[in-house]
Amino acid sequence: MLAKKRVLNSRKQSPPARQIDLVVVEKAKRKLFLLSEGNIIRTYQVALGPYPEGHKLQKDDGKTPEGLYVIDGRNYQSCYHRSLHISYPSQADIQRANQAGVNPGGDIMLHGIRNGLGFLGFFYRKMNWTQGCIAVTNREIEEIWSLVNDGIPIEIKP
Repeated sequence: MLAKKRVLNSRKQSPPARQIDLVVVEKAKRKLFLLSEGNIIRTYQVALGPYPEGHKLQKDDGKTPEGLYVIDGRNYQSCYHRSLHISYPSQADIQRANQAGVNPGGDIMLHGIRNGLGFLGFFYRKMNWTQGCIAVTNREIEEIWSLVNDGIPIEIKP
């Protein structure tokens, strides 16, 4: 049986003046920025993994990776409303994990709130609850989804 693609809820919003060409996450500030030609177009507060300081080394360490990656896919049927896949692990991440004798993990996403819990809205920000992903509200992931194309770089800073 073919899965149906879910349709984005349409809501009025002003389109960005320019094409988004970079996503930046500042982990210490718990902020995500959408940029165009160096100008901040949108800002969002985020939740991270339970151990946000430091770079992700291995699967299930609760850390969000740091470095330059790419938004390389999207999931319409995510368990977390909607999700954009981040290209972690890079070759350097794999090498670092291999040297430590651990699995680097994967499936790092920028996503909304777990399905069925969307009513939590902004309360999700009170704690870092992901397994290393970057989370925003469901309304925010819909907006980000509509503004960010696959192939756009995402820089995750400490």
